[in-house]
Amino acid sequence: MDFTRADFPDDFLFGVATSAYQIEGHGFGGAGPTHWDSFAATPGNVVNAAHGQVACDHYHRMDEDLDLIANAGFDVYRFSTSWARVLPEGRGTPNPQGLDFYDRLVDGLLERGVKPALTLYHWELPSALADLGGWRNRDIANWFADYTRIITERIGERVWSAAPINEPWCVSWASHFEGHHAPGLRDIRATARAMHHVLLAHGRAIEVMRDQGMGNLGAVCNFEYAQPVDDSPEAARATATYDAIYNRFFLGGLFHGAYPDEVLAGLEPHLPDKWQDDFPTIRQPVDWCGLNYYTRKIIGPADTPWPALRDCPGPLPKTEMGWEIYPDGLHHFLTRTARDYTGDLPLYVTENGMANADRPGVPDQARIDYLNAHIASLRQAMAEGVPVKGYFIWSLMDNYEWALGYDKRFGLVHVDFDTLQRTPKASYEALKVALTDT
Repeated sequence: MDFTRADFPDDFLFGVATSAYQIEGHGFGGAGPTHWDSFAATPGNVVNAAHGQVACDHYHRMDEDLDLIANAGFDVYRFSTSWARVLPEGRGTPNPQGLDFYDRLVDGLLERGVKPALTLYHWELPSALADLGGWRNRDIANWFADYTRIITERIGERVWSAAPINEPWCVSWASHFEGHHAPGLRDIRATARAMHHVLLAHGRAIEVMRDQGMGNLGAVCNFEYAQPVDDSPEAARATATYDAIYNRFFLGGLFHGAYPDEVLAGLEPHLPDKWQDDFPTIRQPVDWCGLNYYTRKIIGPADTPWPALRDCPGPLPKTEMGWEIYPDGLHHFLTRTARDYTGDLPLYVTENGMANADRPGVPDQARIDYLNAHIASLRQAMAEGVPVKGYFIWSLMDNYEWALGYDKRFGLVHVDFDTLQRTPKASYEALKVALTDT
């Protein structure tokens, strides 16, 4: 790596991230069905019809995985709890095996000197709640609050931080407008309601955790740098719309109690009645903001209904996801978020990483280069006074990459999905040297 821990302030934290459904193995421990299970069981939705019933079998291999985190010198492990593992029907009686599992996880991290960073929801909605409309149903905010209370009553006092929902754009837009993620809808009314309700649920969860005396609570949004395909006014308009949907809608709700005009132009007729009255709940104060960043998109106009835009091919080198590698975008979002939304609030890069065609014994130099470039961009923002307090890599290990199944490998650790053997990659070893260098 091009850096060591000594290049950062003493309080700067390095971490690694995963999510429950992507690694645990949802077929174990009494977990209930989720909308991802039914989405994956529908032909054509997921590469090779892959599912998360075994995933990386983290449920049974937790100690081995926690040792990998600690041995690399990471300060923080950002993990998620599965709603359907804790509450198999989404409501009602908790699953003791699920609560015990997360008990052991948090205790295992603390025993190893690693800070537990909790995310309450990373996309796997219990099927029973999906049957009731899921994120389209306003009641989900209170269902989520009840789930929050159950899991945080068990582990809340021992986690270092907590955030309600990972990447609201993916939970709502990618899942209800583009149909790429469960529940696989393409419906503008469903999208508008999901986008609003995911923020309302965030606010209700923050209220619950504050009521329990928890601190260090945050919000985690994802970002894509949007650049127009040409100098035309039409491309500029399309790019502004894309930026508003992806990058400004959720921050606007969380920190300003307002949605961008470019989004309201398409979604306002479909938002719930009296949606403006929910902003006091949505704007519950948070202690930090997390940014997930991977790529940029080149945007052009399209002759379609709103949002009337299209992705265009870009010229930069790409990851295995087909995503352009654009480190300057991280600097852009760190500086813009602090300037326009969060002020002096601590910022964390809660996800950054790349999919690479990795196999054991072959150095993943492309990933090392990617991480170095983005950390340099982060350091530039810090040098300009942006209060960046940590950087977390996606992901600890290769895992279930949602609609792409097991084909795309983001891990610092290689997983053989036949034997489930873990093999640290060169990027893992390079980070270990950088983080343990005193």
